[in-house]
Amino acid sequence: MLAALAALLVAAPSSEVRTELSVMTWNVCTGTNPRCGLYRAGAEQLAWTIGQYALNQPIKPDVIFLQEFCTGADSALEHSLEQRTGRRWSIRSWGLLSSTGAPYACQPDRSGRSRGAQSIAIAVASDSVTFRTHLLASPPWYVKRAVLCATIPAKRVRACGTHMSSGEGYDDRQPGAPYRTRQIRQLMAHAVEPGYRTVFGGDLNVSPPDSDSGSAAGRRAIVPAYQAYGECDQRGTGRTGQWTHSDGSGRKKLDYLFVPKGSTWRCHLPPLTPLSDHRPVYIKVAF
Repeated sequence: MLAALAALLVAAPSSEVRTELSVMTWNVCTGTNPRCGLYRAGAEQLAWTIGQYALNQPIKPDVIFLQEFCTGADSALEHSLEQRTGRRWSIRSWGLLSSTGAPYACQPDRSGRSRGAQSIAIAVASDSVTFRTHLLASPPWYVKRAVLCATIPAKRVRACGTHMSSGEGYDDRQPGAPYRTRQIRQLMAHAVEPGYRTVFGGDLNVSPPDSDSGSAAGRRAIVPAYQAYGECDQRGTGRTGQWTHSDGSGRKKLDYLFVPKGSTWRCHLPPLTPLSDHRPVYIKVAF
């Protein structure tokens, strides 16, 4: 009797077994900003650089969110990641659209070759993944925005990345950050899939609620995400974190990774390099 009970206990699945996932988000600043080192980088250089950050940091991502990427580098990135990691990868990007509906083009590479449209992208270390693009509320006078989601059955994870309106005079310029406020709520809604765990983030172009940077309206816009989820670099009970963006106007946190509350996670931010005006952000989470 005791022997049979012991065998049953060994065979029973443990309720403590948890799913782990590592995610990286990075605005690579390659498309249209001449102040960044990857500006006009060719597809191979861009893919190699992203691969370096996927391989040479303490957290090795299973999912990569990219912003200010270029659609013309999709194949190069997939091939580079597969060759360098020994894993199968699936890539999907979505090119931003201008106010007229035309592609928002990346500047040509340094040899004058087209690089496609400036885009958001997701790379997933799996060949069993489905992607879906959801348009976001966007100012009619500037580029149209979207959220790109990957559903990963093997992990039971829904991962969504985006690049939201900037809050500058040319993009979401009305008082109260009306478009970014709506974009965050839409992002959160699209990131939910019944039976799946949620991870979402990217360059959200707002500062954390308890920080002293950015507009008050932008800080209010991100509050619902902090209320419902945990953020990678959240500091205790304070809704803030290390800076991720640096330019002539100062340093602020604009890049986020949110995961379900009750998860356990580790966050990592490497130093800023001249390659981009944003630092990558990494999370390793156990659900």
